[in-house]
Amino acid sequence: MIDSLVTVVVQPTPTVPEVVVQEEEPVPERSIAGFWLEKFNADTIKHLIAGGVAGAVSRTAVSPMERMKILFQVQGPEPAAYQGIVPTLTKMWREEGMMGFLRGNGTNVVRIIPYSATQFAAYEQFKTMLMEPGKTELDTARRLTAGALAGLVSVACTYPLDIVRTRLAVQSATLSGNTSTTTNAKLPGIVPTMLQIYRNEGGVFGLYRGLWPTLLGVAPYVALNFQCYEVLKMHLLPSDREGPTVARKLVCGALAGSIAQTVTYPLDVLRRRMQVTGMSSMQYKYRGTWDATKTMVRKEGFRGLYKGMIPNYLKVAPAISISFVTYEWCKEVLHVR
Repeated sequence: MIDSLVTVVVQPTPTVPEVVVQEEEPVPERSIAGFWLEKFNADTIKHLIAGGVAGAVSRTAVSPMERMKILFQVQGPEPAAYQGIVPTLTKMWREEGMMGFLRGNGTNVVRIIPYSATQFAAYEQFKTMLMEPGKTELDTARRLTAGALAGLVSVACTYPLDIVRTRLAVQSATLSGNTSTTTNAKLPGIVPTMLQIYRNEGGVFGLYRGLWPTLLGVAPYVALNFQCYEVLKMHLLPSDREGPTVARKLVCGALAGSIAQTVTYPLDVLRRRMQVTGMSSMQYKYRGTWDATKTMVRKEGFRGLYKGMIPNYLKVAPAISISFVTYEWCKEVLHVR
């Protein structure tokens, strides 16, 4: 008898699925340049354009007051050649004509376009960086920080042009008031003046003379400017109101600029003194910012730190108001927030 066949069924051993461990791709380190390139988008370009236009329009509108302020600031303790607003404007007109009111404005516009463009664009970027999640407005501390950083960045990028602008404004007054100077004498241009400072006054350091009082003055000035404007705009221009008037915006800008300038004005005077201290026509020489401060207070009193304050108010109020209004108008035209 045939033995019965026993079928042995061998169950296959269950296979354990192979676990494939994927190696994580290394996250590339972001450089500072890479970070800012990510931020540099179409909106940033529009902010730069709006800021540049705002700066050029506002500074040209107040050019006579700007030059008069500088002439007041750089006068030493000796008998002043420029006294009073109306007599100074008359003297500028009599000695230099219409160009006397605009002298140095070309340099100022060349400087203010990148300065204002950088300042407004940097402020928008710092606002975005410092904004808390879920919020649409910065608190006071963050807004002041954003404004201060924007001021520092804009000054660092354009400071040599500010020195050249100051030198040209002062040299023009010196030439026009010096009867011994030949009538054919002409002011050097922007580039020759910059090269002269570079060659004769310490190279790059000469182009940045007076930077520290400028940074100390600009950081709080720009911070207060943006802070005051934003706060005043919230109170005087309610968000539920359709189409706030240009007049209200101008008032906000004028008040913001006046408040900020009152607080930081002495540092602006120190900046101008340091910028022209290397000129042969100046009666004073300062070893540094602290030496300039002590010397001015000793020889001219605390009033010396506020020379040119009145024409400065006449310049700052319209300049800041025009700047903010023009900037916001440009943003509307360019369709950017």
